[in-house]
Amino acid sequence: MKNDHEAREQFAIELARRAGELGLKYFRDLESLTIESKGHQDLVSQADREVELFVRAAIAADYPQDGIVGEEHASVAGSTGHVWVIDPIDGTANFVRGIPAWCVVIACARDGETVVGVIHEPSTGETFHGRLGGGAFVNGRPIKTSTATSLEEGSVGTGFSNRAEAENIAVLIKKILAEGGVFFRNASGALMLAYVASGRLLGYVEEHMNAWDCLAGMMLVEEAGGTILKPDPRTVLGEGARVIAGGKQIFPKLRALASEAFGKRSCTDSTGTI
Repeated sequence: MKNDHEAREQFAIELARRAGELGLKYFRDLESLTIESKGHQDLVSQADREVELFVRAAIAADYPQDGIVGEEHASVAGSTGHVWVIDPIDGTANFVRGIPAWCVVIACARDGETVVGVIHEPSTGETFHGRLGGGAFVNGRPIKTSTATSLEEGSVGTGFSNRAEAENIAVLIKKILAEGGVFFRNASGALMLAYVASGRLLGYVEEHMNAWDCLAGMMLVEEAGGTILKPDPRTVLGEGARVIAGGKQIFPKLRALASEAFGKRSCTDSTGTI
């Protein structure tokens, strides 16, 4: 199984980089890009759809019996227990406005547990990657979550979903500020989770994220020594999850603030203490 996960990780790294190159071609020719709205602050472009088709075709060629779940196209059922979970361009709002803060996200889950996670940021050339039990890395260099014990020591990533109440995120931000912290948002939840894994952010909190946005990043945070609010493996692929992730020392504070802002939710964290 270890060798299989290693092979899948290398496959995902190479595929994410190739998909990023394709995305960059569209990014450099935004004037020709077709853009549509899927709802409030929820955009999709021709690039999203084409990059996802590219990724799906590569997976189908190398892992034809695996399932696939993606943001822009219908799910594909598999027979191996493995499911590839992909977001071709996370941060589309940035992408279509020429802001270089977007990424390609590829995760692989087996029976609901993420075993491989890759987040590639084409604009910087950074590839955050890891596999279950194998650690977390950026371009091959080991990464670790922050050891901070106070919110005063850095920034907390926050996200907003149109599936959640706008008032709730405002309450969370107010509470972060009251603790002497500061919030950070770059409109790419996956990238912010990668920044948590690498210690650039203290943590990340969002009331609801889809699986293709969060599975890769949450696994990287755990592999980098951090703590996450564990999603339900039975429902996360279809329903998404609340996301709280951070360094081990700061996680309890983030969890408490999220509970106050969003209300309690029946979940467990990776230390099993909720």
